[in-house]
Amino acid sequence: MHGRIARYRISGDPQELARKAEEGMLPIFEAQPGFRAYILSLSGDTLTSMSAWDTIEQAEAATPAAATWIAENIAEDIELIDVSVGEVLLSTALGVMPSAAARA
Repeated sequence: MHGRIARYRISGDPQELARKAEEGMLPIFEAQPGFRAYILSLSGDTLTSMSAWDTIEQAEAATPAAATWIAENIAEDIELIDVSVGEVLLSTALGVMPSAAARA
């Protein structure tokens, strides 16, 4: 499993941005192959978007999909800081656990 993390600086209302993401971004992610989970978290004026995918290719494909939706819907309230994609090593919510061999 792979995760995509994007951080954004926001100027709009975070609750309204989350509502718009739930109504607009979430269905786009759900329609893509390999989608597993989507989380938004807020710290100050930084909104962090985290999504989980079966493969790295699927996680990477989420970046242009997200960028297109943001540009068309909330660009005036949000600015991309950075994006990273990597392997999920542990997730209790998604059932990803290190193998016994890796822990030994």
